[in-house]
Amino acid sequence: MKENITAMLTSKDDKAACAAADRIISESLETDKWYEYFDEFAAILDHPKSLVRNRALNILAANAQWDDENRFDNIITAFLSHITDEKPITARQCIKALALVGTAKPQYIPQILSYLNDADMSEYKDSMRPLIEKDIAQTENVLIKILNERNTL
Repeated sequence: MKENITAMLTSKDDKAACAAADRIISESLETDKWYEYFDEFAAILDHPKSLVRNRALNILAANAQWDDENRFDNIITAFLSHITDEKPITARQCIKALALVGTAKPQYIPQILSYLNDADMSEYKDSMRPLIEKDIAQTENVLIKILNERNTL
């Protein structure tokens, strides 16, 4: 099954791979049934194809809530590196997914905020930069709200 998951998510048939990823993400938001494959998802985080990286980022973010073993500790730096992914769409996917990661794993919020704050957006075209900056602002707002709520408890 593990080899099948990797093959399924990296398939040349993008429509089928996307549908599989969408199903895994949807189910992962409700149940931990996919968490056992966390390492397989992490293994495709740096895949050469940006669509595969997008799938991995979103699946991992959806499974962060089930990460009682703290496997995320091993991948957080690699995950955060995609904030400035060579493909702006992947950068945006990563930035948006970080709100879910921070919600599930608030201990990463200071590190996430630091990476977002230090991200160099100068490599992106002028048409994409405002969109990415808007995504960063939205994610920062969610994460800061989580921090503020935790500090008032």
